[in-house]
Amino acid sequence: MENEVKKMKMKALGLVALLVFALVASGCIGSGGNGSKTSEEITIYTGGTSGVYFPLGSKYAEILNKNGIKAKAVTSGASVTNAKAIGEGKAQAAILQNDIAYYAYNGLYMFEGQPVKNIRGVAALYPETVQFVVRADSDIKSLQDLKGKKVAIGAAGSGTAVAAEQILKAAGVWDSIQKVNQKFSEAAQSLKVGQIDAAVIVSGAPTPAVNQIAVQTPVRILPIPDDILNKLHDQGYIFYVRQVLPKDTYNGMTEDTPTVAVKAILAVSADLSEDTVYQMTKILFDPANLEELHKVHAKTKYISLDTALDGMSIPLHPGAIKFYEEKGITVPDKLKP
Repeated sequence: MENEVKKMKMKALGLVALLVFALVASGCIGSGGNGSKTSEEITIYTGGTSGVYFPLGSKYAEILNKNGIKAKAVTSGASVTNAKAIGEGKAQAAILQNDIAYYAYNGLYMFEGQPVKNIRGVAALYPETVQFVVRADSDIKSLQDLKGKKVAIGAAGSGTAVAAEQILKAAGVWDSIQKVNQKFSEAAQSLKVGQIDAAVIVSGAPTPAVNQIAVQTPVRILPIPDDILNKLHDQGYIFYVRQVLPKDTYNGMTEDTPTVAVKAILAVSADLSEDTVYQMTKILFDPANLEELHKVHAKTKYISLDTALDGMSIPLHPGAIKFYEEKGITVPDKLKP
């Protein structure tokens, strides 16, 4: 009788072991490491096909799939659309500007009354430079010199227009400028023919729209000094980071110019499991995978573990926190949910 009981126990243990193996093989249970599989499928919202977000998101999705996480990248209307897609459950991950992520999480500006409280940060990726562009022959040398001038501040309702307002208010000239709502390409052409005195552009530098006119119409970038950046931070705009544009960025620049930047970030839904986001973060910063991502575009060379939290403007996902803490990186309390 005792032998029969032992045989039954062994059979039961064998069945359990077989079941666990089957679950791991099918991806229902994570297997750990970069080869971890998950039952969660990741749709990554990116941007237009001509920008950086789409090729970067597509390569990242490809790398995730190679490492056992089912993912796909889709084109989108970029930052504002992407934040809303996470809120609506259409996207589980997205690339977007850190300022737009901040507005989404806190229900500000274009998200007023409709905050996206389930958006969480994974990593800051690369800078998108705030550029106050003037003609090289202009007598405008500082933000204060814009007083009374005609300035293209970006498309109505855009993140660029919000950035222009925040920075020019900090400089004390917002109420005195003549405001023109134009997209980047329109603003660059208006600057070229003298219809405006300055254009505000938030984009990776050098920006093609500015480069195109600078060939025949040299340009300069107005400096944004430390006191303005400090004032922005004091007002709660923690997403701005320092950037210095080299003097060879555009034809017409004669010296390195300090400005500020927002950062493109990778964000996810809070609904994703800790293990999935941990693996996503680990895969992102694997040296071999970073090498692949750096080949996508000139801007992606800035993706680095050393700057992964620079300008992070929303709470991090617990899975990302786990990865950073394992790497010995201190996560500020303000970034913990």
